[in-house]
Amino acid sequence: MTIQWYPGHMHKAGREIKDTLVHVDLAIEILDARIPFSSQNPMLTRLRGDKPCIKVLNKCDLADPIITQLWQIYLEQEQGVKTLALSMDQTDKIKQLTELCRKLAPSDKSEGKLIQALIMGIPNVGKSTLINVLAGRTIAKTGDEPAITKRQQRIAIGQDVVLLDTPGMLWPNLENRNSGYRLAVTGAIKDTAITHDDIAFFLVDYLSEHYPDLLKMRFQLDNLPSSTQELMDLIGRKRGCLRSGGLVDLDRTAKIILGELRMGTLGKISLETPAMMEKELAELTIIQQLKAEKKQGRKAKRGADQQS
Repeated sequence: MTIQWYPGHMHKAGREIKDTLVHVDLAIEILDARIPFSSQNPMLTRLRGDKPCIKVLNKCDLADPIITQLWQIYLEQEQGVKTLALSMDQTDKIKQLTELCRKLAPSDKSEGKLIQALIMGIPNVGKSTLINVLAGRTIAKTGDEPAITKRQQRIAIGQDVVLLDTPGMLWPNLENRNSGYRLAVTGAIKDTAITHDDIAFFLVDYLSEHYPDLLKMRFQLDNLPSSTQELMDLIGRKRGCLRSGGLVDLDRTAKIILGELRMGTLGKISLETPAMMEKELAELTIIQQLKAEKKQGRKAKRGADQQS
């Protein structure tokens, strides 16, 4: 599945971020701890250049803690950033961000001069809630639907630190199909833009391989069927998602599974690891190379045809 979801206001936000980064001291990127790779934006990484960066792995209460630690090590070693894993109920830990901004600010900052930090993240990652906690008051709008923030805002979070908030942004082109699925599973993409059963099939297939015990415990299953279709049917029957004639309503079943993953009732689950992403990126590179070779071949053929 390739998801194209890049509204006009997001394109505009990309230009604004590029212009703003010139004037700020550091960048803060909010990631979903369950999908740290898929929820980060490579365009933002490129745009910030050598600016100091803090990667906040939010919703860590929903993620596998062991895998979250692996991601923190990976991001700090491979990308040279600072990381902080937290959840929205950890108010004291959230407030550590202000002090971390002070530590990472350029050493030539004179006493009393404002430290400006650009804060960014994909839709529905919890950025607005985090800003409200830091500010100590409701400033940024929050909501369950993606893309609530539409324009840049300036928010003071201390006597000497100012956040420049930006609209939530998704990747312009999600070339890694699995990243598209993961974003949809976690709710970063509006449900109106996806097919629930398609997304749920991806999730159930992944959980069967990586978290089978959590599946069995949550849906009271003795064993997991060999096929994803059979497992979806079994879960649907367990939850009473039946249509006339005794057929399983896959859409209702899918919504239940996705809802329980997003609320954390399925357990602490991470949907990607550093090793998985290294493998997928390597595979994507090969695919891109093959596409480029085919395109070059077609171009060469057209040139030869025109000369003949």
